[in-house]
Amino acid sequence: MKVAVLGAGAIGAYVGAALHRAGADVHLIARGPHLAAMRQHGVRVLSPRGDFTARAHATDDPAEIGPVDFVFLGLKANSYAACGPLIEPLLHDTTAVVAAQNGIPWWYFHRHGGPHDGHRVESVDPDGAVSAVLAPERAIGCVVYAATELEGPGVVRHLEGTRFSIGEPDRSVSKRCLDLSEAMIAGGLKCPVEPDLRNDIWLKLLGNISFNPISALARATMRQMCLHGGTRKVIEIMMTETLSVAQALGCEVGISIERRLAGAEKVGDHRTSTLQDLERGKPLELDVLLAAVVELAEITGVEVPTLRTVHAISDLLALRSAA
Repeated sequence: MKVAVLGAGAIGAYVGAALHRAGADVHLIARGPHLAAMRQHGVRVLSPRGDFTARAHATDDPAEIGPVDFVFLGLKANSYAACGPLIEPLLHDTTAVVAAQNGIPWWYFHRHGGPHDGHRVESVDPDGAVSAVLAPERAIGCVVYAATELEGPGVVRHLEGTRFSIGEPDRSVSKRCLDLSEAMIAGGLKCPVEPDLRNDIWLKLLGNISFNPISALARATMRQMCLHGGTRKVIEIMMTETLSVAQALGCEVGISIERRLAGAEKVGDHRTSTLQDLERGKPLELDVLLAAVVELAEITGVEVPTLRTVHAISDLLALRSAA
């Protein structure tokens, strides 16, 4: 199995290192000091499950790699439309693209069935710009439940979780999913093939849609947001509205809001990825989290006044931080 990790940051390098340990032919695509460190020392993974080093091939030039069986996308979703020159050399006729993104993916209604089958979600695929680069037919969905961070160039700190749920847009249990799952498991990860990954998408989104923008607006950690009465109530309302949209699209999350909040509180003083991006001056990945759900609420006729309000304010924050 030949795998390219496009965007070998904290999550991408962690997955690449695990697959390399399992014997896959892994190629990591990165840049800057992180790339230099991986070239010289490999990927060092520091984990409560045991530290290890993976000396996979690392490059900034996908043409060195050529076509692969799987491209694991570790890029932020707002980079997808511009990644054409990077991904094109990696593709052959049956290359699968495994998109490890938060929020609503560009392929969401691809082979969905029902009244919205084939609908393009403008917020995440404006004018079809993402679909033009990443054909939905190639997509394997991936919901990440692992927490990692780059402790330094070439060094990944694995904090918790090893689950990477994957699934086909058409809900089939395909050979390519089973092959990828087997390799991920051999590398020490959990990788269930879900018959309907959209349920997992909404489960993960339940936290991201609320905690991520609020953390950036309030400059607050998970624990701080959960313990502040007023903020906790806003988050509860956002989660309730999100569940209503999910249910209107036929998805069931299978977890109570109180349980989701309790789990978030246990995470402690963790800064969400959106807050970290804000602090580092990076673009905020809010379209796939908030704007997309507001758009889905419109097509399903669900009222989401709190989501709309938080989206309006956080969108202004995103615009100002990018200026």
